[in-house]
Amino acid sequence: MAWNDEENARQRARREERFRKEEEEQKRRKLEIAEKRARKMEAFLEEKEKEVLQLQEEAKNFITPENLEARIEECLDNPRNYNFAIDKDGRIVKRTVLS
Repeated sequence: MAWNDEENARQRARREERFRKEEEEQKRRKLEIAEKRARKMEAFLEEKEKEVLQLQEEAKNFITPENLEARIEECLDNPRNYNFAIDKDGRIVKRTVLS
């Protein structure tokens, strides 16, 4: 009977140890998942910050009511002709009135 009690105690201790290890493993996995999510979120936020900075830089060139007259004058002073073609050899062919 004493031997049986000792064996039961050893098995109980092994089960408890196994459960403790499983709990630690689950905690470790949860921590890894949380860290991975945090890294993804950080990368996402960094990408969005870059987009915002790019949009702010592009907004400097927007035509607003305040700079409309200056932009019209600039366009009239510097006409551009976007009417051209590219031949098979990659040369730009311009045969228009403005060229």
